[in-house]
Amino acid sequence: MTRVDKSVKSFLVVVFLAALVFSPFSVSAEPQGKVIIFHAGSLTVPFAKMEKIFEAKYPKLDVLREGGGSTKMARMISELHKPADIMGSADFKVIDKTLIPEYAVWNIRFATNQLVLCYTDKSRFANEVNADNWYDILGRKGVVWGHSDPNLDPCGYRSLMVLQLAEKHYNKPGLYESLIANRPKENIRSKSVELVSLLKTGHMDYAWEYLSVAVQHELEYVVLPDKINLGNYKNDSFYKQASVKVTGKKPGTWMTRTGKSCTYGITMIKDGPNAKAALALLEYVLDPDGGLKILREMGQPPFVPCRVPTAEMKAMLPPSLQKLVEVRN
Repeated sequence: MTRVDKSVKSFLVVVFLAALVFSPFSVSAEPQGKVIIFHAGSLTVPFAKMEKIFEAKYPKLDVLREGGGSTKMARMISELHKPADIMGSADFKVIDKTLIPEYAVWNIRFATNQLVLCYTDKSRFANEVNADNWYDILGRKGVVWGHSDPNLDPCGYRSLMVLQLAEKHYNKPGLYESLIANRPKENIRSKSVELVSLLKTGHMDYAWEYLSVAVQHELEYVVLPDKINLGNYKNDSFYKQASVKVTGKKPGTWMTRTGKSCTYGITMIKDGPNAKAALALLEYVLDPDGGLKILREMGQPPFVPCRVPTAEMKAMLPPSLQKLVEVRN
């Protein structure tokens, strides 16, 4: 074999090995290991289904999820420095205010929701409650109702916003304060999904939840007017009249949350332990025929395509995610 022949053979070997490495069908291309995702409690059921499907597709990958109040989950990353690959929040602003720019670069808005008043057939006045009298029933003596902690969970401060907006919408001065007076502090729980078990066991009559949670847990619920349910972005100018003061990033500090339609956000964490697997998972979560389809089936309308607020932010996304989003504020 001539020297030229040897050089050609060596070149072909290099090309063949490179093809193996970069081929989508090669072992190295398959995401594997553990991918850690912190997420809103209201995403627990759909994310559990996504996890099952995704792990079946990639047997060498293990999705580790932890759900809770979005603010609490974000603070586990920013304050406790827990390792994480992905953060999914029930309020995209939590990512903006808690994780960007130190722990994340971009924030994709991928779904919406609305608040509903949940109950069961065991609830007091279950046979009476409706969209016209729910606030009268919550004010009745002996009725036990609650919501999640506004300092830890967006559903908590959104629940209070709904009550503030109801006072304005129904033109009933003092309604907010009178209802809060009938809700002991022990009826506040760290995350909204904790209230589901209290409802089902009869320890609580009514609780504020997202519509998706009500559907997923087969609860009875009252659908509220768009003007107060925080579910229609067209009413943002009305929603912004509500505001709730919550704890800030540092102990002893405070910030104000202003009413806005429910919009969920998701991001990858900088220097996450398994960026390759995290990206693959996000590609599935944001796929209209994948994760977004599951959200729709479970009572939570997704954005198709998903959204980022600026062209600059879209340019920051990995190319495979850029194809799944549009620029829209």
